[in-house]
Amino acid sequence: MTPGGERRPASSTAVAVGAQIRRRREQRGMSSAELARRAGLSKATLSQLEAGRGNPTIETLDALAIALRIPLTDLLARDTDPGPVFVPGTDLAGGEVGRELLRRISSGNSLEIWRLRMPPGTRLDGVPHATGTIEHLLVSSGHLTAGPTDAPSDLHTGDLLAFAGDAPHIYRTGPTAADVTVVIASPIIS
Repeated sequence: MTPGGERRPASSTAVAVGAQIRRRREQRGMSSAELARRAGLSKATLSQLEAGRGNPTIETLDALAIALRIPLTDLLARDTDPGPVFVPGTDLAGGEVGRELLRRISSGNSLEIWRLRMPPGTRLDGVPHATGTIEHLLVSSGHLTAGPTDAPSDLHTGDLLAFAGDAPHIYRTGPTAADVTVVIASPIIS
């Protein structure tokens, strides 16, 4: 509401986010009451968000993404294809872990292409993705141990590993750094 009591028009971002929340909830066959409960929100708040009339915090969107078992970015994505996309390489400060989403491609699966750069002696615990998600790791340089937490594999430059990303998984470097391309393929439920 504005100071004069008039209803402020919904922003296009709020409407797009609301539509994504509703679409993902319906894809999972979840009632609004169930999603609200799982995310720790009131039904009224969820209803406002789905209608595009809310202004959610990152914490609220994160709670919804966790309850829906999707990456937070899925709630912020708009279905547009800008045509050719060039993503320039970036520098990384020494001792820093770098994860960069390079591209998302929809085609029966939602595909995300990430670049993961890990310094020596680093461990990163992977958060389980939605059911049916497959992660593909292609080591560009270095060495790491990665994969399901209960059965990781040792990977060297040029190695490819594909594994179920819907269970706990790890990425761990030893004495050398690693540069890895990660492709995450998640099923689109319609």
